[in-house]
Amino acid sequence: MVESVALVIPSLEKLGISRDRPLVIVDVDEVLGLFMKGFGGFLDARGYDFRIDRFALFQNIYVRGAVEHLDLETGRALFNEFFASHCAEIEPAPGAIEALTRLHRRAEILILSNAPPQAEQLRGEWLRRHGLPHPLILSSGPKGPITAGLVAQTPQRTAFVDDLLPNLDSVAEHSPATATFQHVADERLRPLAPSAPERHPRIDDWAELAAAIEAAIHRP
Repeated sequence: MVESVALVIPSLEKLGISRDRPLVIVDVDEVLGLFMKGFGGFLDARGYDFRIDRFALFQNIYVRGAVEHLDLETGRALFNEFFASHCAEIEPAPGAIEALTRLHRRAEILILSNAPPQAEQLRGEWLRRHGLPHPLILSSGPKGPITAGLVAQTPQRTAFVDDLLPNLDSVAEHSPATATFQHVADERLRPLAPSAPERHPRIDDWAELAAAIEAAIHRP
């Protein structure tokens, strides 16, 4: 039996987020940053192949030249090592920095990333280095409950951006008034990523996405 853990929702006030402006909640990996490219370089330096032939993570890691993918336990250890030491080295997604700078003129930005706890310092440094000094929350699991808890604290319109359909569906379930958008930054992943455009507009160009978010959070 798995023991349930109470979800702790930080207050917008403590995060430095104003309730007087719309709120845009944004993921990092494959939304703001090119995670797969960065993780692939990390694996290559350690003698592994990272073959993006399915929308998966650990099942794409291979010992160089092997036919079967790496065992999941070893893959998880490499993932944790990457986030503890190298996650600040990923490249920004094309257009992401400019788009968030544009959005921040009229909205609050909150970064919500599913990443191990040891990534917090490096991920925060990465955001600040790229001109995105926005509050960062590291989480795990479906993002609907924590998003709902954050959204419940503001009377303003809200939007949520992620690459993963389960997170988008979770937010739509728990916070149905929040506008949801899918963005997949890595061009290699785009044809592999499950999408549901009838529920969550899929916009892989950040300039177009910023315009769509602005329309959603500022409509009459």
